[in-house]
Amino acid sequence: MNARWKPNVTVAAVVERDGRFLFVEEQKRAGLLINQPAGHLEPGESILDAVRREVLEETAHRFEPQHLLGIYLAPGPEDIAYLRFTFSGTLGEFDATRTLDDGIVGTLWLTPEEVRAQRARHRSPILEQCMDDYLRGVRYDLGILQTYPALTGGQGNT
Repeated sequence: MNARWKPNVTVAAVVERDGRFLFVEEQKRAGLLINQPAGHLEPGESILDAVRREVLEETAHRFEPQHLLGIYLAPGPEDIAYLRFTFSGTLGEFDATRTLDDGIVGTLWLTPEEVRAQRARHRSPILEQCMDDYLRGVRYDLGILQTYPALTGGQGNT
């Protein structure tokens, strides 16, 4: 009997300020890689809450999603695939007392040219596509996302 294929659901944030984009540097087995602040959806969490949490955990900044940039299906190692919901939004207050997630070395603000020059360091094969979609003006209303309240402890899509 074949097992049902289930991609891993992840979220990511594209944040631009003065022509530069926010990235995290993360120490992995393959070396020091760059990625948008990103991570996995956790049980009982809405997709919007997941991206808020992941940006906070990886950058120590609050984040408020404003638009969905896209939903991307991307390959991972071995038989893993990722279904990534990528958002643009505003970066809020910084918490200097917060410890970043394990493996996160710090944050970088890079121009699109600097990102393209570092393709060998991209953690995700869709990192550049997400940035390019933002630059092309792709924006979807967050109302497209719906979460059944029972999945989030009665909160719905917050």
